[in-house]
Amino acid sequence: MKYREIVVGALETNCYLVYCEETRECAIVDPGAEPERILPEITEEELKPIILINTHGHIDHTGANRNIKERFGIPIYIHAGDNPMLGKTQQLELSLFLGATDSPPADHFMNDGDEIKIGHSVLRVLHTPGHSPGSVSLLGDGFLLSGDTLFMEGVGRTDLPGGSQKQLEQSITEKIMTLPDETIVLPGHGPLTTVGQERISNPFFT
Repeated sequence: MKYREIVVGALETNCYLVYCEETRECAIVDPGAEPERILPEITEEELKPIILINTHGHIDHTGANRNIKERFGIPIYIHAGDNPMLGKTQQLELSLFLGATDSPPADHFMNDGDEIKIGHSVLRVLHTPGHSPGSVSLLGDGFLLSGDTLFMEGVGRTDLPGGSQKQLEQSITEKIMTLPDETIVLPGHGPLTTVGQERISNPFFT
């Protein structure tokens, strides 16, 4: 399984193309904005999108859902806890600032432990609430898409509606810090890191 990062939008959201190297089947994760930047990357890599996944429902991670779904006709996956965030009423001023559009409804709700098949590879869903009630992380072969749960030397904010510091701490401690140190962490914003690096350098843990 391979991945490709595309930084999109004014809030510099990391959109990821996660794909099977053999079949070229692809998951588009967190298309937050600028579909015009995402689509050429898909063409360049000769990928075949089969699914759109939102790690959570904030508009900077869902802003290009409609464009991507209409272009490829693929289902939208999200955790039910964040499903109410999809739609026209979410953060109108921020939507205009980001150039985001309202998202179509989800086609499927992910649950903790679900396995999402992409070609010959699998992403495993880890429910990691705290930043939002329905935040998930996605575990691939040696890497973790952490959404806005864990960053390099930082963690997700919990002061937005539905956020919980207690849940965030529990999610990171029980679901992420139990992974091997060499696991690459691909966050929703900012540079990549590893579980081991965050264990020793993240102020949240030290």
